[in-house]
Amino acid sequence: MPDQKEHVVCPACQKINRVATDRLSAQPKCGSCGIQLFQNNPVDVDPAGFERHTSQNTIPVLVDVWAPWCGPCRMMGPMYERAARELEPRVRLVKLNMDNAPQIAARYGIQAVPTLMLLKAGKLIAQEAGARDSQGIVAWTKQKLGV
Repeated sequence: MPDQKEHVVCPACQKINRVATDRLSAQPKCGSCGIQLFQNNPVDVDPAGFERHTSQNTIPVLVDVWAPWCGPCRMMGPMYERAARELEPRVRLVKLNMDNAPQIAARYGIQAVPTLMLLKAGKLIAQEAGARDSQGIVAWTKQKLGV
């Protein structure tokens, strides 16, 4: 049986990289720009980056939809960064500023921030509004993925 490959979007140049599933934890680098594909930090995305990451990554994508004027969002930011250290490389974490992406917020019916969305292969698996700590983010994600 051949090794299974995952498609992973580079956080810098947005190129799609094929990485053997069993090599995800080996600090793979982008074949195009050379940076590490996983940096244990959420990736800030604009609407085009959101579309690219959610439709092209074959690993699940956890999205923090937030706004700079939102106090709970700012409080959850460091918690989301801590969660990235635990969830990557099995899950790609991205941050999307709702003020810059009203079409995406409308498409997913987001009316409150922060909102977490979990997608796999472009399909929404789970969505929930409300701030949480890093342990809560990790537990919610794992529970929704069934791991």
